[in-house]
Amino acid sequence: MGIVGHPWFNAFRRFTSQNEKVKPGVVYVGHLPRGLYEAQLQQYFSQFGTVTRVRLSRSKKTGGSKGYAFVEFEYDEIAKIAADTMNNYLVREKLLKCEFMPAEKVHENLFKGSERKFRKPSYPAVKRYNRNRTAEEEEKMAERLLKKENKLRKRLAEKGIDYDFPGFSAQMPPIKKKMISKSDSNEDASVDDEDPTPVCTPTFFERRKSQPEDNEDDEIILKLPPTITKSTPQENKVAKLQKKSANKKCKS
Repeated sequence: MGIVGHPWFNAFRRFTSQNEKVKPGVVYVGHLPRGLYEAQLQQYFSQFGTVTRVRLSRSKKTGGSKGYAFVEFEYDEIAKIAADTMNNYLVREKLLKCEFMPAEKVHENLFKGSERKFRKPSYPAVKRYNRNRTAEEEEKMAERLLKKENKLRKRLAEKGIDYDFPGFSAQMPPIKKKMISKSDSNEDASVDDEDPTPVCTPTFFERRKSQPEDNEDDEIILKLPPTITKSTPQENKVAKLQKKSANKKCKS
């Protein structure tokens, strides 16, 4: 049986219905994990009593949760009980921080717009600038930037300011001119696009015959310097000892 169906809760409700001085209470909820949003918070805290409003702090740029919210209960006594019960409560590997907020600390515009569903700002100007453009649109955009840059240079020159800067013209990629090779109408195509091997056509054989044949086979001989092996100090000592022993044998 939840708190709502408890006998003392029903008695408290009857008492509050007779008392007109009862005010709503607000609970600050911090260290919220991911997944606890407005609907989940209202559903979870409704086990303590009637939740009138919920305000989750969100980022204006991304729309994501900032990790804290404000929950308003119908009665301030219920809000105090909920804050004491849920403080340091482990939810999804995070300890919730709940604190009851007195009426004098609650701002009048705290729950302003809480009844509306949050919508992420669209920023149409940013979307227009970042959209995918065609080649023609990119060329027009580059021309506009260059015109503005030229106007700025003229203004600086008219005012007598000698200032040179690279600008957009230095950042623009050079326009690649496509060289179109003019092929004679009498010559047939001898190279396929997919296969680089030449096609054996009559014109191909005529070209091969017209080219001079190079029958000379000149070989280029490269002379490499002799490799010099460096001997280590230990090898030098061994060689000297061998020479001394050989000289002693010859003398004897």
